[in-house]
Amino acid sequence: MADKANAASRLGTEPVGKLLLQFSLPAITGMLVNALYNVVDRIWVGRGVNELALGGLSLVLPLMTITMAFSMLFGIGSANLISMRLGQRRKEDAENALNHCFFLLVISALVIMTVELIFLDQIIAYLGSEVGSGTLEYARRYYRIILYGQAFFMLGFGFSHCTRAQGFPLITMIGMILGAGMNMILDPLFIIIFGWGVEGAAWATIISQFLSAVWILYFVNSKKAIVRLNLRGFRPSFRIVLDIMSFGCSQFLLQFAMSTVQFLVNMSLGKYGVATLGKGGGDIALSGLNITMSISMLFFMPVFGINQGAQPILGFNYGAKKFDRVRKTFLLAITGATSICLLGFSLAQLFSGFLIRLFTPDGSPTLLSFAPVALRVIMIAMPLNGFTIVATNFFVVTGRPKISIFLSMLRQVFALIPCLLIFGRIWGLWGVVAAPPVADTFAFITTGLMILFEMRKLKADHAMGSVCQ
Repeated sequence: MADKANAASRLGTEPVGKLLLQFSLPAITGMLVNALYNVVDRIWVGRGVNELALGGLSLVLPLMTITMAFSMLFGIGSANLISMRLGQRRKEDAENALNHCFFLLVISALVIMTVELIFLDQIIAYLGSEVGSGTLEYARRYYRIILYGQAFFMLGFGFSHCTRAQGFPLITMIGMILGAGMNMILDPLFIIIFGWGVEGAAWATIISQFLSAVWILYFVNSKKAIVRLNLRGFRPSFRIVLDIMSFGCSQFLLQFAMSTVQFLVNMSLGKYGVATLGKGGGDIALSGLNITMSISMLFFMPVFGINQGAQPILGFNYGAKKFDRVRKTFLLAITGATSICLLGFSLAQLFSGFLIRLFTPDGSPTLLSFAPVALRVIMIAMPLNGFTIVATNFFVVTGRPKISIFLSMLRQVFALIPCLLIFGRIWGLWGVVAAPPVADTFAFITTGLMILFEMRKLKADHAMGSVCQ
């Protein structure tokens, strides 16, 4: 029992630099491995099937993002609530939050799976592509199988935030590595050796997600967990559901808005791709953007890892009113996230052609001409994104989700969607490609102004607390 108490209390006592490193490295490793297995998934699809199949995976990305949105709504929301309740020494309330998280994830997974299986053909038809696209059938075949693993994905991904909030980031990392490692083994086996094509990629994914979910659920039912899953002691509370959704709604809305943006991008690529790249240009543009986004996620995932590593430290210390530690943790997280983004920017500008050919060494000349340039353009504002991501999440863990919601929606809705619509109409396909970095810059400036005020306020709160003591 003492060891469990120390695992949580050290969030408020150990040096923040050491804590951030300890919590972020496992999260970064896990998220990077998670990104790698998505990238490897696409590499094997591109090499083992064809570039049209890559476009099919792009078409269903908005649907998969919606699933992730609900996972983050309940997973991150519960994790934030657990972290704060532990900081307030209310362990029983933290346990009940975890119980609520389990039921919310399972119920939402079953609802999403049932609805999308019933209306799958109609949904796929409206996902967005050029008329007569060859990517639609690949999308349908892949996503029908993915739907059967919804509950595995949502439980594994959602609960991983809750284990991290308890002070066990290594458990989350191991779960991600287990799933990613299995996926990397099964992809070539199912796609190349068995010849299952995109269906093989889908089966590899859901089997891997099942393995990750089993690992996480085993831990939260074990004696090692500070907050254990105790369904017999479950006390349903609408108030707790509202609290969880309040803490998680920022990331939910961000992901939901991202799904909308992905749908608009797919529609725009289908519309303008033909005009810019010729016959089949919509499918080529879809495949090219799929590759560029996979590469960019390799660098975004470590930033999310730093964000997740900082989350329990920020939440605990804010709940314990240790504002100086909150400020130090935030500034260190910003520094680490920005460094990773600078690395991603540099590699994309210098080696774009090499990175694209990893996915489609035998791709069409049009694809191999379009995709490297698109990658360099999309990544041009990457150095700004680390700050924006960490700063947006800062307001969630400090109990002000409305501000975080505004900042999250700022980039995805108020900036990016107008840029997509306007730039696409003016410059066609290249306008669509240029829209994300312009929106990133606008979000960075606005978020920077708000966080500057917040840092001054935290400094004043710390000074006031020192005087009172």
